[in-house]
Amino acid sequence: MVTVEEVDKYIANSLINLGTETINLEDAVGRVLQQQVVADRDFPPFNRVMMDGIAIQFALWENGKRSFNIEGLAAAGIAQHRLRNAEGCLEVMTGAVLPENTDTVVQYEHLIITAGKAVIGDEYILKVGQHIHNQGSDRSKREVLLQAGRVISPAEIGVMATVGIAEVTVARSAKVAVIATGDELIDIEKTPDLHQIRKSNVHSLIASLREHNFKAEAFHFKDDMDGLRTGLKEILDSYDVLVLSGGVSRGKFDYVPEILAELGVAEQFHFVKQRPGKPFWFGRHKKAVVFALPGNPVASFVGLYRYVIPFLYCSMGVEPKVAKAMLTADFTFKPNLTYFLQVKLNYSNDGHLLATPVPGHGSGDLANLLTADAFLGLPSDTDVFKKGEVFSCYWFRKM
Repeated sequence: MVTVEEVDKYIANSLINLGTETINLEDAVGRVLQQQVVADRDFPPFNRVMMDGIAIQFALWENGKRSFNIEGLAAAGIAQHRLRNAEGCLEVMTGAVLPENTDTVVQYEHLIITAGKAVIGDEYILKVGQHIHNQGSDRSKREVLLQAGRVISPAEIGVMATVGIAEVTVARSAKVAVIATGDELIDIEKTPDLHQIRKSNVHSLIASLREHNFKAEAFHFKDDMDGLRTGLKEILDSYDVLVLSGGVSRGKFDYVPEILAELGVAEQFHFVKQRPGKPFWFGRHKKAVVFALPGNPVASFVGLYRYVIPFLYCSMGVEPKVAKAMLTADFTFKPNLTYFLQVKLNYSNDGHLLATPVPGHGSGDLANLLTADAFLGLPSDTDVFKKGEVFSCYWFRKM
């Protein structure tokens, strides 16, 4: 039996190369960038007017001039205007190119405009260069804006659109098979007999994966060695990652480890010093990786968020960020195991992420996940965890 820390090492040594693909920019949110993005011109590309008003030469105002003849109007999207008379001004709109021979913008709120003249109030104090977004002040031409290995958000979409990238190279999304095992499972639209339950794990795991933009498909096999062997053989040849739920402990019908070994999947470990999720089998098969998680719903949920999703991100070059949260109450856990405590998250008035334990009825208590937001990873080297102590936090619910 291995520790959680050893599991992390095994998984880190089993990352897969998913390759790349080129997609349309509008489809790239949530995908992982696999190219460098460089500014094709300065940001902004010209001295940009930031306020509606007039553009003048600051030196004239500094020497006491307050009234300026209006020569014309410079709007956004129009080529640069030129102030012909240094003692005049041009009306300017937000986003316009700052007119030549001007260096300061005065917004309309501080002006009185009558009969083609703009008068600046005596009480208003100007600063040279005010309300001008200077060319190149954000980024310079040929400066690297984005490196490969970051998850694309709407912010990255906007930057790439600005530099003319209509198609973007991203990491190929892993093909994930989520496989439920067990004779007791039936389809969700059917009415279960007393000895049956509807499939739930496969649906929650797939929903979680898809929420992170990973392609996932569902499969179900009975506790039958021949059927399981045939089905897993086909899936191993067609998918990058297999996530199994159930059949991995030491019960009479827990065939998964034996069949995976028969199919050439090299076992890395079986059983982890943690709760929930102690029966956890992990192995490699050619290009595919297999996570065989327990069938109890909370345990499979822990395995997905603690191990599978981080593995998928790391395989695309992204190092997942692990939050830290502070316990709001003392908690005791006696066995020498890493414990993934279900918690409700909130923020204190001074900005600390707070984790309040959510009592449940073990790893089969699926409904308890409705109250919790995350799992708090409590280390195995102690059994008393004090209010105010901080631990790693694995979110499964967006705040």
